[in-house]
Amino acid sequence: MKKTAFTDFHVELGARMVEFAGYNMPIQYEGLIREHLQVRSALGVFDVSHMGEIRVKGPKSLDFVQYVTSNDASVLFDGKVQYSCFPNGKGGIVDDLLVYRMAGDEYLLVVNAANIDKDWNWLLKQGAKFGLREGVELINESDDTAQLAIQGPLALKAMQKLTVEKVEDMEYYTFKILDFAGVPNVLFSTTGYTGSGGCEIYLPGKDAAAVWKAVFEAGEEFGIKPVGLGARDTLRLEMGFCLYGNDINDTTSPIEAGLGWITKFTDGKNFIDRDFLLKQKEEGVSRRLRGFILKDKGIPRQHYPICDAEGNTIGEVTSGTMSPSLNIPIGMGYIETAHSKFGNEVYVKIREKLLKAEIVKLPFYKG
Repeated sequence: MKKTAFTDFHVELGARMVEFAGYNMPIQYEGLIREHLQVRSALGVFDVSHMGEIRVKGPKSLDFVQYVTSNDASVLFDGKVQYSCFPNGKGGIVDDLLVYRMAGDEYLLVVNAANIDKDWNWLLKQGAKFGLREGVELINESDDTAQLAIQGPLALKAMQKLTVEKVEDMEYYTFKILDFAGVPNVLFSTTGYTGSGGCEIYLPGKDAAAVWKAVFEAGEEFGIKPVGLGARDTLRLEMGFCLYGNDINDTTSPIEAGLGWITKFTDGKNFIDRDFLLKQKEEGVSRRLRGFILKDKGIPRQHYPICDAEGNTIGEVTSGTMSPSLNIPIGMGYIETAHSKFGNEVYVKIREKLLKAEIVKLPFYKG
């Protein structure tokens, strides 16, 4: 298993470690519920160094990003971030990602840890068609980049102590390149995967130990705590954020997944699967990703059948948990369009029992 630049700190703190995407990662420290509520109420630190970073450079970099991603990167400006996905040419999704516009001819793509090699090979394949040597250069920086996500309502206030640049009032989905905790040229962004605000810090691995210590010293007065991947999953699910491998994958289209808002059919943007996805948007789809609240006692889990009142299977759970913030069982899943209206009653089959659920609008957690 690979180690991140922070792995030794997790072990010293007594974290429960698990293999994730080939890395030895902390799943929890003091307990999932406690860590989850810590982020909702104050601030917590996630090691997300396992994520992938791929740089696209050159005079045709925007053209290439526009071709391989579903969102419209032409609206980005320096310092702006965009959520997007890679359509796979077959109606599904290679991965979801963040697109950072570093400059007019340079973009940073941040991809999921489990898909780094897959995404890199996909981009090389598409680049070969595009003409990589003629105006586009791809650089995989994943192994050289450490990343911390400091999340929660007090995160930016605490991190402000480590830089002279103003960061407390940064808008959502923006970034700055700044000196942070004595380290120059740190990428400081405000995206996040928890719905409680905060920031991400991208830096060279050689500076990771010093920054880890500085972050915890700066947050000490606010009660800062380390948080594992277990709480990261429950936090994102409360917000209705998709997790690749659960809610989206190579067989799910962004239209089915409720990601039409990141699928832009603007003039001149001839991206992979444009015609297929436009047809889905105009003609409709046979299933939709929906959130639901379980009304009966139980916890929905991935792959549990979703049924109608007669027990006929009409869908499948993709993610589910007992919400730590709301103390109710919540989940997401694909449901046949005819049964997917908000407010509809459906059933989740758990141990051969049909448990009542209600389809609701996302997010579950409203803050």
